[in-house]
Amino acid sequence: MYNPPARYFAHALHADGTLIEAHENYVKQSYRNRCHVLTTQGVQPLSVPILKGNSKDKTLITDIEIDYSQKWYNVHWRTIQAAYGRAPYFEFYSDYIKEVYERQPKFLFQLNVDLLQLYFKLLKLNKPHQFTAFYSEHAPENVLDLRNKIHPKIYPDNLHVKPYTQVFGKHFVPELSIIDLLFTQGPASLSYLQ
Repeated sequence: MYNPPARYFAHALHADGTLIEAHENYVKQSYRNRCHVLTTQGVQPLSVPILKGNSKDKTLITDIEIDYSQKWYNVHWRTIQAAYGRAPYFEFYSDYIKEVYERQPKFLFQLNVDLLQLYFKLLKLNKPHQFTAFYSEHAPENVLDLRNKIHPKIYPDNLHVKPYTQVFGKHFVPELSIIDLLFTQGPASLSYLQ
C-alpha cells in the first residue's frame, strides 16, 4: 500500500511479522497507489500515476511502473506540506519521507516497500518482513489476509478507532494515511496504535 492507513500498522503491531504480497496482479482503485490525507478542504486522496501496459493483460504488482511525466511528486509533497506543515511533528519526520520520494524508484512496489520500511522504523515497530514466494488466493490459516480488506471503498464495520487530535476539522476522520498519525502524534503514535 502507498502510505497505508494507520489501521494497517495497528494490525502489524499485533502480528509476529508481515508477509508482503509480491505476486498478485495490480489491483486498481486500491491503496496500492493511493492514500488519504486531511487538508483544509477535508479528506484529499493522493494517487500515484502509473504507466499502463496492455489493458487486456494482468500486470504483476512488482512490474507496475510509476509515471513521473505527470510531476505527481510535486503535487503530493505540496499537499502534504500544506496539510501537515504546522503539525507538531512535521519537522521531525518530513525529511525522511521526502528522501524516499526523491529516490524516484521506477516501480510502485519499490516505492511502497521503501515507505513501509521507513514507517516501521519511525514507529519503532520491530517486526520482520517477508515477501510471498508465489500467489495464493487463500492465505494460510495462521496468516491474517488483509490484501483486500483494507481498501478505500470498504469501510470496516468493526472499525473502533480512538480519536486523536488532527490538524484540521472539528470531527475526527478515520482511515487516513499513517502520516496523519505520525505528524500529529509523533513518538506517541505507537502507543496510540496499541
